[in-house]
Amino acid sequence: MILHFIMGRKVGKIKVFLSFLQDVHKDSRKGYFFLLRDFIRLKKEKGISIEEYSNFKFESRGKKFRDSFLSGVEQRPCLNLLNPKKYYILARNKYLSHLILGANNIRKAELYCYYHPEGRVKNDHIACDYDSVLAILKSKNIHSCVIKSTETSHEIRVIVVNDIEYTDKDCILHLFDGRKVCLKDRLKEYEPLIFESKIYQTKQFDSFNSSSVNTIRFMTTLYPTGDVKIIAIWMKFGRAGVCVDNAGAGGNVDAGVDIKTGRIFNVTLFDEWRETRSITHHPDSGTLLEGVFIENWKQITDEIIQFQKSIPYLKAIGWDIAITPEGPLVVEFNDYWDRTGQLFLGYGWKKEIQDCYKQWKKLEDVGKVSYKMGRL
Repeated sequence: MILHFIMGRKVGKIKVFLSFLQDVHKDSRKGYFFLLRDFIRLKKEKGISIEEYSNFKFESRGKKFRDSFLSGVEQRPCLNLLNPKKYYILARNKYLSHLILGANNIRKAELYCYYHPEGRVKNDHIACDYDSVLAILKSKNIHSCVIKSTETSHEIRVIVVNDIEYTDKDCILHLFDGRKVCLKDRLKEYEPLIFESKIYQTKQFDSFNSSSVNTIRFMTTLYPTGDVKIIAIWMKFGRAGVCVDNAGAGGNVDAGVDIKTGRIFNVTLFDEWRETRSITHHPDSGTLLEGVFIENWKQITDEIIQFQKSIPYLKAIGWDIAITPEGPLVVEFNDYWDRTGQLFLGYGWKKEIQDCYKQWKKLEDVGKVSYKMGRL
């Protein structure tokens, strides 16, 4: 029985691998022998998975991209040291993220209410049932908000509420897409939620796509010296009629951003993996994107560097930043960020992450030696 199970799993993996080869061959017209040899070499050198090879079109990538790309296998040990598991919750729980950002005076959306159905505490911003949520919203005279699941990333569980209608029997949420939802029904899903203020971006960013908050992903690293480096920057633009800017919402537009100047480059229409094409203007608004300089760039980057210095628990952070009239605002920060940005930049951040890792690893090793010497 065990042998049969093992053989079945091996056969299944072989089928998946052959399907991968066939799909990449069909799309790229590269020969099977080339693809097999190329994948095996990258698998050995970088631990590349079949998903990474296919998604990032490695069969057509040059030396610069291949050498600089940070794979999942290479990323894991780096982040295990730079972003220890004991601090994961600071970035992954949106309520705790609000608290730590607020404690460090980092610009963010205003937190109206934190709802946890398993809680029993009720105060001016914590609720545990419908009545306490309603009381908070009414006391603060809230008529629009954004509702998020506290434990979910990538904006999958984001509800934008354009208007809140308070009635004698219920509280009606008028959503961004025209739907109406009763607050009681939303709370029946029995998951922790945060209610926060809507974000209003600058005129420049609103011109890119007005229905969504178009965000910039900043990748930052903190070093033992206290210095911070911005190692990569890329942008996400939403599509018309969609309130979030991530590709999971049905396609979006992405681009690299020059770290020094804030110039937008390599604008890409992303519908799905292996379905991308270069563009110069937003496909819906018609606004020019390629070559545009983001306004007030030095002020923005200076503030992002201070943000990283304020969160020393995590030493390699992916920041999702909205640009508001008041300055950069943190939508969320990520301890285990995805590798998608390397596609839109056209190069990776392997060297930068590994350099930071090596410096902290050296410090850790010195500490271990000192501890052992002290015990002798």
